[in-house]
Formats: sequence, structure tokens, C-alpha cells
Amino acid sequence: MARAATTTDVFNAVAEPRRRQILDILADGERSVNDLVAEIDLAQPLVSKHLRVLRQVGLVSVRDEGRQRLYRLHGPALKPIHDWVARYQRTWNERLDALDELLNELQKEEHNGRTGE
Repeated sequence: MARAATTTDVFNAVAEPRRRQILDILADGERSVNDLVAEIDLAQPLVSKHLRVLRQVGLVSVRDEGRQRLYRLHGPALKPIHDWVARYQRTWNERLDALDELLNELQKEEHNGRTGE
């Protein structure tokens, strides 16, 4: 099966570690390309390329302020990822709850074994 283009799919767009790094930075607020370049320590053309992909899938938006372009995270675009992960979160929580119950039972048995001697 052919892989979807990174510019049409949020999952593929965030598969690249540098793009996730950019999203992490933008989660703290609006930033210019130069700010991102300095923080990521990546050449400006590469940062711009990653920002273009993130814009095309709707994960970031941009506004012009004078000569600068300021980028910000567009959180609602992350919903497909959130929804997908939420399914697994329920499973993990159920398993962790079951493990917690088992550990509590084992602790009770251990405590009863000590006091019953």
C-alpha cells in the first residue's frame, strides 16, 4: 500500500521528528521563522520546508507582522491523532487498573500471611 503524502495527512506530517519539535515549540506560543531556526539549530530553508508541510495539513497557521511571518499551532488539526490515541489510552487505563487491583490483592495476601503466622 502506498504511503500518503506528508502534505495530505496529519499522521505522516508529524512522523518527522523535526516537525514534532517545531510543534512543541509552537505549543508555547507564536514564533517567527528566525526564532525557530535559532531554537532548532537547523538551516532556515529546512525550517521553512517543514513549516510549509505543517501549514498544508493545517497544523500551523501564519500571519504577517511587518516583515516577519509569525507561526502558531492550530490545535484542532491534531484531533485525528488525539482520537486515534484515545482508543489506546482506554485500553492502557483498563490494563493498568487491572494490574493495580492485582497488586493490591497480592499486598493483602502478603499482609495476611505475615499477621497469620
